[in-house]
Amino acid sequence: MSKGQGTVTTDRIRRVVIVGGGTAGWMAAAALSRYFDDGDRTVTLIESDAIGTVGVGEATIPPIRNFNAMLDIDENEFLRATKGTFKLGIEFVNWGRNGDRYFHPFGGYGQDLHGIAFHQLFLREAARNRESAGNIASYSMSSVAAALGRFGRPAAGAKTPVAQIAYAFHFDASLYAAFLRARAERQGTIRREGRIIDVERDGETGDVVSVNLEDGTRIEGDLFIDCSGFRGLLIEDTLETGYEDWSRWLPMDRAIAVPTANSAPPPPFTRATAHSAGWQWRIPLQHRTGNGHVFSSAYIEEDEARRILLENVEGDVLAEPRTLRFLTGMRSKAWNHNVVSLGLASGFIEPLESTSIHLIQNGIARLFALFPDHPVNPIERDEYNRGMREVYEDVRDFIILHYKATQRDDTEFWRYVRDMDVPDSLAKKIELWRSRGRIFRENAELFTTPSWVAVMLGQNIWPERHEPIADTLDPDKVAVAMAQMRSAYQSAAQTLPSQEQFLKQAGAWAEEAYQ
Repeated sequence: MSKGQGTVTTDRIRRVVIVGGGTAGWMAAAALSRYFDDGDRTVTLIESDAIGTVGVGEATIPPIRNFNAMLDIDENEFLRATKGTFKLGIEFVNWGRNGDRYFHPFGGYGQDLHGIAFHQLFLREAARNRESAGNIASYSMSSVAAALGRFGRPAAGAKTPVAQIAYAFHFDASLYAAFLRARAERQGTIRREGRIIDVERDGETGDVVSVNLEDGTRIEGDLFIDCSGFRGLLIEDTLETGYEDWSRWLPMDRAIAVPTANSAPPPPFTRATAHSAGWQWRIPLQHRTGNGHVFSSAYIEEDEARRILLENVEGDVLAEPRTLRFLTGMRSKAWNHNVVSLGLASGFIEPLESTSIHLIQNGIARLFALFPDHPVNPIERDEYNRGMREVYEDVRDFIILHYKATQRDDTEFWRYVRDMDVPDSLAKKIELWRSRGRIFRENAELFTTPSWVAVMLGQNIWPERHEPIADTLDPDKVAVAMAQMRSAYQSAAQTLPSQEQFLKQAGAWAEEAYQ
C-alpha cells in the first residue's frame, strides 16, 4: 500500500482474471504472464470447453510480428505450430467495378525522390503517359512477389529491393490460441475450466469483485479482462456499458465460413472477392484454405449467400458451412470500472482488412502502457478509451472506403453503399485525395499512406491533379528512375523461392500439412 501527500491510497493490482479463452484471451494471458514474473501477481483465465469460439479470423497485418517478438516467439516454430503461411497483402476482386482487380500490398511504393512522395510522382507520370507509368502495383516489392507466388524475408540493413518486403501471416486461429496457451501456462497462467453463472460487484464502487462458476468456485480479482466474445459477459451483461451500432455504414451482419482442401500450393496473399451483397475471403494455410462469405441479410437470403460461397470455393469442402451473426460497431467504453474488454467483447469490424487480431494486440499494448493500480485512476481509464476509440474509428473509416469507393450499380446493395453518407473524417480524406492526391494521417492511424493510395487508385478514384511540387523534378529523369524501380522489383522477385519452398527451407512447414 502506498500513500503520498495529496494522493489517494492505492494498492498494487495483484490478481488479473481473464474471462474467456480463444485468441483474445490467450493473447492477453501470454502477454501478461510474460511480464508478471515477480511471483507477486497472478493471471487466471476462465474458459469453458462447452462454449465454442468464433475462430474466423485467420489473416493478420504486419504488426502481429511485433507482438510475437515481444513474447520472444520463434517465427518458424510459430508457423509450424499454427500451420501458417506468409501474407504480402490482399488481392481485391470486383470492388471498383465487376471484373476489376487490384492489390493492397504491405510496405510502400517505390522510393520518394528529393522528399517528394512517390505516389505524387506516379500521378504526374500517369497524367503525362499512362502506359509509361503502368500499374502502381509494379512499384511494390510485396505486390510483385505476391503476383509470382514468391516470398523472401527482408534482411536487416540490406539495401536490396527484397528489403522492402513487408509481411504478416495467415494461420489457424484455434492453433494460435493453443500455441499461446502452452506458453502462458508455462509462464504461470492458471487456467480454470468452467462456466460463469454469476458476477459479484462492489456495493459502493460498482467494480467487479468476483465471478462464480457453475461448480460453486468463486474467483476474485482486482482487474478483469473480458474476452467472452460478442456477448460481453462482464462489459455488457454485467456493466451495461452500451454498444455503438455502425451498420448504417457497414451493413454486413452475417458470415458463412467453410474450409476447403488446398488445390494448389498456398499463395502468399489473402483474396477478397466482392459479390452481389457482400464479399468472399480466401485465406491459404499449409493444410487447408479458409473461405467465407460476409454479407448483409437485408439484401440477400442466407441460403443464396451459402450457394454463392460454395460455388466459388476452390478444392473439396472439408466441413459443413457455419453461419456467424454480428453487429458492426464498438462498446461505448472498452474499459469500464475495472473491466477491460478485448476482441469481440470490445467491438467488431468485418475482417476485410484483417484487423481483428490487431485490435486485440493494440488493446493489450495500450493496457500495458496504462496499467493501473487499485482503485483504477479514471484519467488512465479515459485515456485508454480515447485511444481505443481512435483506432477503431480509423479502421472503420478505412473499411467503409472500400464500399463507398465503388462504381458498381448492379445490385441494390452496391447502390446503397455507393450513395450513402460517410463519417466526416472519411469524407474529408476522400475530398483531399480527389483534389491533389493528398493523404494526411492524424494521430497514430493504423493504415499508412500507401494503403490509402492502393484502395483509392485500385477502385478508380484518381485525383484531379498532382501536387505542384512534383513538377519541380525533371519528368524524363523521373520516368527513367521509375522504369529502373519496376525492373529492379521484377528481377528481385524472380530470384525468390515459392512460398512453399521457403517455408520448407526455413523449417517452418508442418510435417502433416499439404504435400
